[in-house]
Amino acid sequence: MIRTATTDDVPLVQELWRAFEAEVPDADWREDDSAQDLAAIEKAIGEDVVLLDDDVGLAIATRRGARLAFLDVVYVKPDARGKGVAAGLVREAARRLGEQGADVLELEVLHSNGDARAIYEHWGFGPVEHLLAARIDALVRRLDPSQHGPTFGSVYVQTDDAGAVERATRTFLPRLGHSAETTVTGPSNGWVRVRDELADRDPDVLQQLAKELSYRSGGVVLALGVEDGDLVRYTLFDRGASVDEYWSVPEFRGPLPPGDVIAFNANPTVVARLTGAQPAEVRRVARTAASPDELPPAVELHAQIAELMGVEA
Repeated sequence: MIRTATTDDVPLVQELWRAFEAEVPDADWREDDSAQDLAAIEKAIGEDVVLLDDDVGLAIATRRGARLAFLDVVYVKPDARGKGVAAGLVREAARRLGEQGADVLELEVLHSNGDARAIYEHWGFGPVEHLLAARIDALVRRLDPSQHGPTFGSVYVQTDDAGAVERATRTFLPRLGHSAETTVTGPSNGWVRVRDELADRDPDVLQQLAKELSYRSGGVVLALGVEDGDLVRYTLFDRGASVDEYWSVPEFRGPLPPGDVIAFNANPTVVARLTGAQPAEVRRVARTAASPDELPPAVELHAQIAELMGVEA
């Protein structure tokens, strides 16, 4: 049963708020402002819209202007979810805010919280602006051309038919408006290597070329390179589909949701199946870190991964 929280409910409201904060933590670079939040919640009771559904659900909404209100939190205990509690709390909060003259309700949701975003969008909330973040050291390095190291890469096709690889390469690259130098060498150890001037300096083209060659050959293709002198990256394709992608520094281009950081770790099982590398060696060599400074120099790590995969660096 939905009711208005009173001063007697302060301990319950704070308990539910702490549960919400524990389940959806803020970004690790932000200061801990939980004490201020709890004080603001206590002040909101009696002044703003603070609703409880028995002892399992909480919604807090505050006015931000003549027309605008903000949904500070909606939280339901895990064992009470899926029963419409959250929707009921938000509906009642919106009804009361409408009676007060507000006609727009805003909220914030972490980009990494995909389940919550899907629910809010289903209710009718839509994006208004995007809050972006970048780590300072990575941003300075990326925006200062003098700090950029070399970018290079090659595509390796798992085949002995170098002629077929060369024909496919020369068919695809002109579609990108490309006419620069391309070399196809091998086979060596079961791989044919493609080195292209445009793909060598543009990682996006390298990825496109690898994907296309995997699709055309119906087999395994590896794109392996170094970006800006600090990031070692590979992608393994099988029949045109990306099946494993590795970044030595997953957040090199900026902060990522935790699941995406994990996704950029090497998959030893896939690498072993497609290249014959030993899983233990994949784990040892293809490691990741929060900063390039925590790893061997990128050119050295690139050579180690090439050896691991059985290709020429």
